Amino acid sequence: MSTDDGWYYDVRTKTVSQGKESGALDRMGPYPDRESAERAIQIAAERNKAADKADDDWNN
Repeated sequence: MSTDDGWYYDVRTKTVSQGKESGALDRMGPYPDRESAERAIQIAAERNKAADKADDDWNN
């Protein structure tokens, strides 16, 4: 394990690990705790939805 103590979600294997165990293209994070890393896909979807709304608000 690397010296990084952040939590990451691996989109290829759908697993969570502490430290950068997977390649950068497959890794989401770091997250502050395991529970947040387990919700990585949901967090990303929520952030995307908020960004899309901000874009719509900006353009209208």
